[in-house]
Amino acid sequence: MLTELAIKNARPRDKDYKLADAEGLHLYVTKTGHRSWRLKYRFAGKERRLILGAWPELSLRDARDRKAEARKLLREGRDPGIEAAKLRIERAVASANTFEALARGWFALQEGRWTPVHARDVISSLEKDVFPWVGKLPITEIDEPMVLSVLRKIEKRGAIETAHRIRQRMSAVFVHAIAEGVGSRDPAAIVTKALKPVPRSRKRPALVTLASLHNMLRKTECEPASPLTKLASRFLALTAQRPGMIRALPWAEIENVDWQDDGPAPDALWRVPAHRMKLTLDLKSDDGFEHLVPLSAQAVDVLRAAYVLTGRGPLVFPGNRNARTPMSENTLSYFYNRCSYQGRHVPHGWRASFSTIMNEWALGNGTPADRYVIDLILAHVPDGVSGSEGAYNRAAYLDRRRALLSMWASMLLDGFPAPAKMLGWPSR
Repeated sequence: MLTELAIKNARPRDKDYKLADAEGLHLYVTKTGHRSWRLKYRFAGKERRLILGAWPELSLRDARDRKAEARKLLREGRDPGIEAAKLRIERAVASANTFEALARGWFALQEGRWTPVHARDVISSLEKDVFPWVGKLPITEIDEPMVLSVLRKIEKRGAIETAHRIRQRMSAVFVHAIAEGVGSRDPAAIVTKALKPVPRSRKRPALVTLASLHNMLRKTECEPASPLTKLASRFLALTAQRPGMIRALPWAEIENVDWQDDGPAPDALWRVPAHRMKLTLDLKSDDGFEHLVPLSAQAVDVLRAAYVLTGRGPLVFPGNRNARTPMSENTLSYFYNRCSYQGRHVPHGWRASFSTIMNEWALGNGTPADRYVIDLILAHVPDGVSGSEGAYNRAAYLDRRRALLSMWASMLLDGFPAPAKMLGWPSR
């Protein structure tokens, strides 16, 4: 039988040669000096050979262990060569079925069911928080501690709800892998109770007096920030729409504005298609649920300033890096936080500001229907209204909506500079 010293002293010769160990195991030495372990055996009456591995990566002891495993397969009536080939194929399949590859396959199947904004949120969350850590691993190699370590990183930055959402998305990928026949279990399902609980929902902080809002506008519009951030903030304040709708606003949704002429645009309108609205999935395909936002003169001024910056692209408020990607959902939040409004006013808070102030104004100055009109402006469907009635009323009271939004704009921006002057642009 061979010894480690004999193997180490095996030198190249003029021809390839073998050094026998026992039971068909031998060291094969080539004339170039390469040494590998091989096993000679018989199966179904025929002599066969199996390469076990190279020396010194595979030691003498390990080579004997592999020989013992092969002889056990022979006793069970299985060909070690065929079993080794099957194992190589399984490993190749596993290496091709990485978490990222399967996640992208799952995403491609689901994407058509989602709005473009939600689809971008799903894939970007995986690209940012999951793929860098486990994306290249075979999905069968990922276990519960690995999944939990990914989610713990998200928790550490305080994003508890995000951690729970990403756990759900990871779980969906594992289930997809099981359905495709390349996965066997869902480790993301088991770690649910190991995560920090989602905090109870609370109202988004908002300033609800004109004086406090005026102070905020003065503070934020004087702080250093990109022009698009300041314009998006002012447009959000003037329209009181959801921040996500504004971040992904395409120029194509703005109607009745001549971008080459600075004259009045009394019929300016923002027509939001149903698929971009916060609706149940079955209503997103119903054109009757599009949302109409009459634009005040001050809102049009903001858009004209933005047109100078982004009018050549598809989006009004794109991100910094790509004209076809919406502004980050955190841009305005971080901007307000930098301006000392953390915990006092968030981007979504403009909706509460508008609703509170305009409803109070309507009690003494408006019409009996103004409360309902304010809900229409905010795209709220009143309790008890559904189906075709809700769709029909989306277009109701359009003139009154325009009047209330114009009044709100005047109350909010009384004494404030036009967008170009606010940004410090030279006057024409």
